[in-house]
Amino acid sequence: MNTVENREAIVATSAQYIPLCPADALAPGEMSRFDPAGMDPIVLCNYQGDYYALEDECTHAIASMAEGEFVEDQLVCPVHGGRFCVTTGAATKLPCRQALKTWPISIVDGVVCLQID
Repeated sequence: MNTVENREAIVATSAQYIPLCPADALAPGEMSRFDPAGMDPIVLCNYQGDYYALEDECTHAIASMAEGEFVEDQLVCPVHGGRFCVTTGAATKLPCRQALKTWPISIVDGVVCLQID
């Protein structure tokens, strides 16, 4: 997980940071859906203490991944049971074939932030 100690470091980069939640909001093994302004919904997963952000809509069928299960390092689609790796977004079980989009996460002043370019 990328940690930025102060806001001056953020200003020095070209990336934008969208705050999502306090860094302790999700325990390992938990996930939550977020609706960042101007973006499609994302699902934020805490896998072994590190946060991962993925698009919330299954690439196989229109379904919210946040309504599925989070098992080990896999997001399970609630419609057909397809799976995606939370660390890479890769489809790992049929019928899903196309990866979920992912975004980098940074912790800024104790807040989980979505990093966009």
